[in-house]
Amino acid sequence: MASDRDRHPDRVIVLLDTNAFMMPVQCKVDLFEGLGSLLGAYEPVVLSGVLGELEGLVHGRGRDAAAARLGLSLAARCTVIPSESGRGPVDEQLIAYAEKHSCPVATNDRDLRDALLSRGISVISLQNNKKLGIFRR
Repeated sequence: MASDRDRHPDRVIVLLDTNAFMMPVQCKVDLFEGLGSLLGAYEPVVLSGVLGELEGLVHGRGRDAAAARLGLSLAARCTVIPSESGRGPVDEQLIAYAEKHSCPVATNDRDLRDALLSRGISVISLQNNKKLGIFRR
């Protein structure tokens, strides 16, 4: 992964999961500032299926709905990639995209994190419930 921090001109593509967009409310973490501190220059990318999951959550009540509403507003700052219909659940689409583009995935979802790491894909998630860290297998 090259970034401006490493004196390379290209940005790191970071794929964001539904769970990542909910971190600011659920974990009190500034997602984009944390990614910038961790990676330097980066390009946040979201699959349209992730947006669909967030849209499904906003109609509820409580903290998850509030987190999803904020998550949708944060997603407006990302490059949206159309999900391929018929390609299975969103988590499988995230894995396929990350493998194809060799990019890390930001998520706090334990099952997704384990699946990504088992395939050699880097994961960005919370460390000690305080700040973002990058995990590799």
